[in-house]
Amino acid sequence: MANTIDARGRSCPEPVIMTKNAIDSGYNDFEVLVDAKVAVENIKRFATNQGFNVTVEENDGEFTLNIRK
Repeated sequence: MANTIDARGRSCPEPVIMTKNAIDSGYNDFEVLVDAKVAVENIKRFATNQGFNVTVEENDGEFTLNIRK
């Protein structure tokens, strides 16, 4: 089961920092929950630049980013 980071309700750059902290802690397979499209784009760009694959699911204005090495 993937680790989950709940960044809903947080303003950028905090969701990106939370994602960076997870990567720095050695997470290779995790998901990030956000509720802002700008956070989706920023996290997606950051994680991709770090060599991760990112898929995004949207459900009622909330987004789940699945991040895997």
